[in-house]
Amino acid sequence: MRVSNQSRLRLRLASTSFVILLLAVAGLMLWLSRDYHTQFDWTHGARNTLSEASRNLLATLDQPLTVTAFASEQGGLRKRIDALVGRYQKHKRDIALKYVDPTLDPARVRAANVRVDGEVVLDYNGRKENLSQLTEEAFTNAIARLGRGGERWVVFVSGHGERSPERRANHDLSTWAAQLAKRGLKTRAITLSNTAIPQNTSVLVIAGPRARYLPGEVKQIEQYLARGGNLLWLADPGPLQGLERVAETLGVEFQRGVIVDPTSQAITGTAANFIVATRYGAHPVAQGFELMTLFPETAGLSVQAPKGWEAQTLLDTAPTAWIETGPLDKGVRFDAGADIRGPVVFAASLTRKQDNREQRVAVVGDGDFLANAFIGNGGNIELGMNLVNWLGADDAYINVPTQTAPDLRLTLSQNAQIAIALGFLVVMPLAFVGSGITIWWRRRKR
Repeated sequence: MRVSNQSRLRLRLASTSFVILLLAVAGLMLWLSRDYHTQFDWTHGARNTLSEASRNLLATLDQPLTVTAFASEQGGLRKRIDALVGRYQKHKRDIALKYVDPTLDPARVRAANVRVDGEVVLDYNGRKENLSQLTEEAFTNAIARLGRGGERWVVFVSGHGERSPERRANHDLSTWAAQLAKRGLKTRAITLSNTAIPQNTSVLVIAGPRARYLPGEVKQIEQYLARGGNLLWLADPGPLQGLERVAETLGVEFQRGVIVDPTSQAITGTAANFIVATRYGAHPVAQGFELMTLFPETAGLSVQAPKGWEAQTLLDTAPTAWIETGPLDKGVRFDAGADIRGPVVFAASLTRKQDNREQRVAVVGDGDFLANAFIGNGGNIELGMNLVNWLGADDAYINVPTQTAPDLRLTLSQNAQIAIALGFLVVMPLAFVGSGITIWWRRRKR
């Protein structure tokens, strides 16, 4: 077959056009990859994407944020810092990231009180904080602390057997107090018999007293409420230990007995008095809250808001629950006329305008849900943080996550482990040996 000059020309033009188009596409892709960046996060917990709560927190910051990273050029620390801070810079453009090599500028390291390689210093509106843990939870919490401004004191009443923010017994609140400290909230315990409630108290906490309050101590609490103080009352089933006047002032009535729920018992597999909360109202504390929470041994309550106050339900039970007035150790059964059928309110809030601001009170019929033994269940810790943030009028920090990346650990059942071990140690080696013998046998027959 003869190839004419015209055919050769067409082939050359086609080849040249292909090369030109290929180079143009390659150049266009290089330009797009340099100026435009698209990422896809396919992890189960979306741990490479900034959480919605962190984004909402950034929206509350009206000043630039400077992040100074004291990290050496060796190793992968700077890449990790770039990746973490980069997530925040996508949603807040005025976040500046600077690097300091600690080996080249030791004087600046000492001045910044930096202790480890990779530590970062956050500077916002003249306030600074050092951070050595490179996670979204730690970074967001640090931003929350800087954004608060001023000190927030959560004061716990003690001296009557209350749950302590300092002790580590199962019924105490030290784990919750540690989380409060991570969010920039300072905690302390006081005895009303020899210490007045501090003027800078953001939230006063009464957590399950087991001994009776003296009249003078009750008067202090009443005066604190009268001047607009915020209160978190974590009550338990049983006597009020002299706080009846406080309950009357707030229009709160605690029901006799303990809430039980057979549906919750089927979920938890424990006693019927372990209440599982899965539905939440429109209150700011629970707005957008979707985590299950667990409340062991809970008291029901009703609220008739006094004049000037507004009451709102925080949490109530499912219709299958009721208030059991009889002993729990003999089995639970609804007795008409004695027990109170659900849904039962067991957490409520009260608000009123006081000195051009809103005074806030929250009453919960159970303190166990924040105790060391139970705070890790479901969303208990998140709900506790939301309560304090709302009471302290820090609404912008409600629902900031305490944990991210739920898929970092793979948990396998014993049967799954046995199946994987047999597959890799027995089945696959036998399959390889069998295939080798089969190939050898077929070749031998040829």
